Amino acid sequence: MDDAVLVYTTFPDEETALAVGEALVREKLAACVNVIPGMKSVYAWKGAIERGSEAVAIVKSRAGLQEALGAALKARHPYQTPIVLFIPVAGGDPATLEWLMAETGAPAR
Repeated sequence: MDDAVLVYTTFPDEETALAVGEALVREKLAACVNVIPGMKSVYAWKGAIERGSEAVAIVKSRAGLQEALGAALKARHPYQTPIVLFIPVAGGDPATLEWLMAETGAPAR
């Protein structure tokens, strides 16, 4: 079985995050995208310290889709340099992992 992976990314607002998340799920690049609005960020950008409001998106997928998922996410993302961090999952409930694999088109074991 392919390994599960989480992708951490941020968006300028909740609606953009939900729209991109829905596209990723429809394309079976993700089983689920959790959107958490209302995050405040402080970050360095082009030599300046910036502050802003964002929405966090946590994408549940599998490692075998990492390249395609990253490309699809960046193609739809409004930021010039979006944060796309792949976080390996060390384990999980077997039923959860089976659901994640099934929803992202992984072959049955």
